[in-house]
Amino acid sequence: MAEMSDSEKLDRSVLSREQQEELRHFKVQTRIANEKYLREHPEVDVLLSDFLRDVFLKRPSDILEFAAGQSLIFHKLLKYSISQKRVHP
Repeated sequence: MAEMSDSEKLDRSVLSREQQEELRHFKVQTRIANEKYLREHPEVDVLLSDFLRDVFLKRPSDILEFAAGQSLIFHKLLKYSISQKRVHP
């Protein structure tokens, strides 16, 4: 049988209904804020897409070491930012 994730191990019954509602509201507001931020900063998508593409292509055994050496991503981000400023003065 598959092991339960940490979130599945949480026992929400220890929270009162009010606390559960506050938690739900917090999660919704956090998601809205995160989505707004991502819409305002498309360069985040560029960074993550490039990084994940490189991870899946190269399949490094030590992901932390691989991530530490990804200065090329910042070069790509700079090029992207410059191209966006030309398109949207």
